[in-house]
Amino acid sequence: MCERRSLPIVGQPQQERADAARNRRKIIEVAAQMIAEQGAEELSLDEVARAACVGVGTVYRRFGDRAGLVLALIDDRERRFQSEFLSGPPPLGPGAPADRRVVAFLHALVDRVVAQQGLLLLLEKEMTKRTSGPYQVYHVHLTALLGQACPHADAAYLADALLAPINARLIAFQREERGMTIEEIKSGLAHLARAVTCAGP
Repeated sequence: MCERRSLPIVGQPQQERADAARNRRKIIEVAAQMIAEQGAEELSLDEVARAACVGVGTVYRRFGDRAGLVLALIDDRERRFQSEFLSGPPPLGPGAPADRRVVAFLHALVDRVVAQQGLLLLLEKEMTKRTSGPYQVYHVHLTALLGQACPHADAAYLADALLAPINARLIAFQREERGMTIEEIKSGLAHLARAVTCAGP
């Protein structure tokens, strides 16, 4: 049976045998090391299998394809990020006004993308459906906040609009080609979020 293809919501642990867990950790560690040395674009499941001393079939059964392995590599950081915005301290977590939480979430998401930009660029290239992986989790969370901040608006549409600029390819372009800093990117998002949440019916 193939490894899951999308990131779970926080709090849904995966059960697996001890030997399978060891192989999984070994494959992920080797893949992470290869990416650190060669870059995410060069990641090959066949080379990962050789370096991890496991059969190629084992890697394909566990992860399905390169996108599945990339999802596994970003999984731990993604779980921590989801925990922070679902139950962490305000303003990212509960306890702050919805409009402040929208900006805090967008800023934290920029940091999230930058932290694993190479992997996320590869994931965007490999996966064809925008709603795969964590995007749907982000959309549900942001829609709920926007529903509180802008009760008369189409919160689901606004969530898509606010999430659209936060993708690895655009952020890489803004940083590398336009020379923008992370703070400038976040400032632009804050202006956009305020324009959305302060608008009348």
